[in-house]
Amino acid sequence: MFTGIVEELGEIVGVTATGGDSALVAVRGPLVTSDARHGDSIAVNGVCLTVVDVDGGVFTADVMGETLRRTALGVLRPGTPVNLERAAALGSRLGGHLVQGHVDGVGELLSREPAEQWETVRFRLPAHLARYVVEKGSITVDGVSLTVAAVGDDWFSVGLIPTTLQLTVLGAKSVGDPVNLEVDVLAKYVERLLGSRAGGGEG
Repeated sequence: MFTGIVEELGEIVGVTATGGDSALVAVRGPLVTSDARHGDSIAVNGVCLTVVDVDGGVFTADVMGETLRRTALGVLRPGTPVNLERAAALGSRLGGHLVQGHVDGVGELLSREPAEQWETVRFRLPAHLARYVVEKGSITVDGVSLTVAAVGDDWFSVGLIPTTLQLTVLGAKSVGDPVNLEVDVLAKYVERLLGSRAGGGEG
C-alpha cells in the first residue's frame, strides 16, 4: 500500500528482455534503496514493483508482459525519469490517499494551462474509469496523489502546485504523453457493495 506522495525522482538505467514479453527493469533511486531489501515493494510511476536486487543505489525488478501492456511502463527507456515511492509503513502519516499501486488504466495528457502559482493539467480518461472519478475526489496519476478539479465524460483536470511540478515527472510531461491512472479504491468497493445489495446479495 502507498500514499501517492512521491519520495524521489528516480531514473530508468536499464530495461532487459528476460524471455517472452517480460523484462528486468533497473531503476536508480538512492533514497528509496537506502533501506530496500529483496522482496520489498517500490512504486515506479504508480506501478507496484517487487525488488529483486539492490546495488549501489539501483534496484532491479521483474516486470511481466501484462504489466508492460496495461501500463505506461512499456514506453520507458534508459534515462527516463520516474516517480518513486516506498510502501507505506504502519503508523506513518497518510499525506495523500490509499494507493494500491495497481494501475487501472492508461490516460493521456491533453493540455497544460500555466497560471501564476500553479498549472491546470487535463488528462484523457478511459471510459471504463469515468464512473469512479468525481470532482474533489482523489486520483493517482503516475503515482502522484491528486485532487480532481473538474471532470467530463472522457477527461479530468487537476491543479499542480510548484512542488509537484518540480519534484515529480508531471512537471515535464508533454501533450500526448501516456500516464498511469489508479482511481480511488474506496469508490470501487462502494460500487461492489451497492451492486451486491441491488442484486439481492447478503449484507
